[in-house]
Amino acid sequence: MSSEAQKLHASFPSASFPRRFVSWVYDFLVAVAIIMLASALALLFAALLTTFSWLVLPEGMDHAAWLAQGPWYSLYLITVVAAFFGWFWKRSGQTLGMRAWRLKLQNYDGSRLTSRQVFIRLLTCCAGLGNLWVLVDVKNRRAWQDYAAQTEVVTLSKEANQLFYWNEL
Repeated sequence: MSSEAQKLHASFPSASFPRRFVSWVYDFLVAVAIIMLASALALLFAALLTTFSWLVLPEGMDHAAWLAQGPWYSLYLITVVAAFFGWFWKRSGQTLGMRAWRLKLQNYDGSRLTSRQVFIRLLTCCAGLGNLWVLVDVKNRRAWQDYAAQTEVVTLSKEANQLFYWNEL
């Protein structure tokens, strides 16, 4: 991004709680779809293991029960969802919900997040509950994860959102 574009993106207002919330709902629905797809792939993997007799399930246990019996399946799903959010935050600063509601995650100067900042946000966002802090921090309108990662979420104008999107493609 050019320095002129960075100045443009650094000058937008902080995102309000209602806008963050509707973006979170949108992204939650996308995350549910991704979890469903990841679960289908995990079930397919378990079915292939049993088909080739590499895995023999105990009597009365199905593939879903086998997946759910240890921590690995939960860790797998958490990793898939974290990779989804992390990739969008790192690549463009906008998830699908953020794009729809004209929100952008950025550094204070308008630049993209580093991998370290993305990781910190993933650890501190509390599945989106960190955004509730925006209701308390009325002046700055920043969430826990914003403070922890030293980032901000801004509301883009319609024009800037379109311009930003097409420049990223």
